[in-house]
Amino acid sequence: MPTRDFTISQVDWEQCKSLLRAIRESVFIVEQGVPKALEWDDEDASALHVLATDSDGNGIGTGRITQVGQIGRMAVVAEWRNLGVGSALLTQLLRTAHADGRNPLFLNAQKAAIAFYLRHGFHCVGEEFMEAGIVHQRMEQDPRRSRA
Repeated sequence: MPTRDFTISQVDWEQCKSLLRAIRESVFIVEQGVPKALEWDDEDASALHVLATDSDGNGIGTGRITQVGQIGRMAVVAEWRNLGVGSALLTQLLRTAHADGRNPLFLNAQKAAIAFYLRHGFHCVGEEFMEAGIVHQRMEQDPRRSRA
């Protein structure tokens, strides 16, 4: 049985761009049908990125937080879902954001991921909306309720 060990690292966009893009392309563009033009933006260059890698160094998950405190582009490749990778990525983003004073934190969660973010101290704000053809919900975090 293959090992399910993984590592979470804060990474530089320019140095790890190919790994980060490959994960996001697999999850968002191929699997979820997000148009390429909507996936790639100018925020990547200035955002803080985290990368999950397996024991062989393969990219298995990623997430980012922008300068204004928006968490996004959270993606875990299919075979690694429900194994704690997403929680580890989010926990690392939250720790780093709080240490850097990036508060308040917010995100636009896909409807299917709302429960995940609720478990990490986020709450729903406003009405659901469509983004990239997928139902989303704005969520915000009260830093006093953070589990990070």
